[in-house]
Amino acid sequence: MTRSRSHAFPARMTELGRGECLALLASVPLGRIGVSRQALPTIRPVNHLVDGEHIVIRAHTGSALLRDPSLSEVVVYEADQIDLEARTGWSVMVTGRASLVTHPLEVARYQQLLTPWVDIDMDHVIQITAEFVTGYRLSP
Repeated sequence: MTRSRSHAFPARMTELGRGECLALLASVPLGRIGVSRQALPTIRPVNHLVDGEHIVIRAHTGSALLRDPSLSEVVVYEADQIDLEARTGWSVMVTGRASLVTHPLEVARYQQLLTPWVDIDMDHVIQITAEFVTGYRLSP
């Protein structure tokens, strides 16, 4: 079996620093949030923005994250950009507490900055505090 030139050598994985991870995350509009629902992991694609040390997403009233809006829930947020042919790219994961943004001026600001991609009323704004940030770059 002959390997194509782009697959002749495996990719190298390099760990990234926190600042670079957050900058890469801010460079893409879409990621995946992982939450626990009935003690099982649930992953959903969502669009986001990065605001300093926070990842901000919008949520609808029936969202798993809004089961008890007074509590913050530990979640994981992941985004990546991978070129399958070249075997290059990056992946970033943020683990932290997700909490409902309640201050009216902050809610209004985030609603202006972050337009949902789906056709559902996303009335709520959720902010994930970046407690643990990890990331890797794939290179030839």
